[in-house]
Amino acid sequence: MSGKPPGSGPAKQRTGTGTVLAAGCVLWRRAPDGNGVEVCLVHRPRYDDWSFPKGKLKRGEEPLAAAVREVLEETGHHCAPGERLPTSRYAVDGRPKEVAYWAAEATGGSFTANDEVDRILWLAPGAARARLTRPRDVQQLTALLDTLAAP
Repeated sequence: MSGKPPGSGPAKQRTGTGTVLAAGCVLWRRAPDGNGVEVCLVHRPRYDDWSFPKGKLKRGEEPLAAAVREVLEETGHHCAPGERLPTSRYAVDGRPKEVAYWAAEATGGSFTANDEVDRILWLAPGAARARLTRPRDVQQLTALLDTLAAP
């Protein structure tokens, strides 16, 4: 939340059917100890949830560009996007929403708390799975792990 009045920010993109379009990434990095990977979860105080960095597309914005922008805005990290992950579809306040996801390796940066995200955690996949608030997010985590395990 930016503290601006509703409707004063950039226009958000919707489909002709009114579906809200959003994009995000399952951000990962190699574990500091060299054993496996860690996944970044963001805590959004507005919803008191743990999820992946994501957000609505701006008018005319491509989903992948939005996903990379949201990662930087919410985590302070730059990333190298990789494989496309499953799209998440659900309703918010009775309105359909679609979130396109990508796997993305963190390439540098540092987190600073902001209005939207007050904390991030880098967790091993099992701990991330247990911490995710919404079961639907587990699908993206599983897809990331399958992608990283592929030869």
